[in-house]
Amino acid sequence: MKKVANLNTTLVCKNRMNAIKDAMEILSGKWKFHILGTLLQGGNMRFMDLLREIDGIAAKMLSKELQDMEINHLIKRTVLDTKPVTVEYEVTEYGRTIEPIIDEIAKWGLEYRRSLYQK
Repeated sequence: MKKVANLNTTLVCKNRMNAIKDAMEILSGKWKFHILGTLLQGGNMRFMDLLREIDGIAAKMLSKELQDMEINHLIKRTVLDTKPVTVEYEVTEYGRTIEPIIDEIAKWGLEYRRSLYQK
């Protein structure tokens, strides 16, 4: 009977690790959390607004990251019928599900900084 329990535990662990791997692939990189956090705080934003708000990101990298996040349904890209054409980005309803995680990471980061400066 123990072998079945171990097999079930192994299967649950494997499924959990695969889910973590999937999440990390979608969210990996230096900029995705910066972009999501900026859009969550700022609402709909244009490309140049994002470029100005996110310190240190190159235009080419921002474009690539936005495309990746759009493919993964984290953000929505809307082309407005203006002259010249304007493009706005916003976090999707599904993308908003990451907000509590970003908030917790920010909270952890603040606590970590406090612990460093108190020593």
